[in-house]
Amino acid sequence: MARLNVNGTEHEIGEDVDPATPLLWVLRDTLNLVGTKFGCGIAQCGACTVHLNGSPVRSCQLRVGDIGDQKITTIEGLAQADGTLTAVQQAWVALDVPQCGYCQAGQIMSATALLRDNPTPTDDDINTYMAGNLCRCATYTRIRSAIYDAAEKLKQGAST
Repeated sequence: MARLNVNGTEHEIGEDVDPATPLLWVLRDTLNLVGTKFGCGIAQCGACTVHLNGSPVRSCQLRVGDIGDQKITTIEGLAQADGTLTAVQQAWVALDVPQCGYCQAGQIMSATALLRDNPTPTDDDINTYMAGNLCRCATYTRIRSAIYDAAEKLKQGAST
């Protein structure tokens, strides 16, 4: 029986789950964490982005058997235990970033990692880091504004 650490909680994954199963499907179908979305299935769109030991990865191509003791964080695990949203999540809400919302969990996960790695990104930094996250509704201007807003909140002491 495999174990996964997801959002700070240890989960036992039954033997009926093939180790070659993409993490995305274990999160959604086994653990009922449905915030992480299926987009393309080939790690090109970013809708399935989660953090693995703090780094953004595409869960649609990450085999559950390859994870081992690494820590997984999904969109459900970003907010604090009391429900307080992170600076990035607050900015997304304040600036009404989503249109359809389908890609937004992946966008938020990538933006969170970007600001952890680079708390004062430029337009070029954002373009480069977020390039793998596609938005069919083209809310890129609002995404960029939210990243800048979150960066300002972080300077003032908010949590990512």
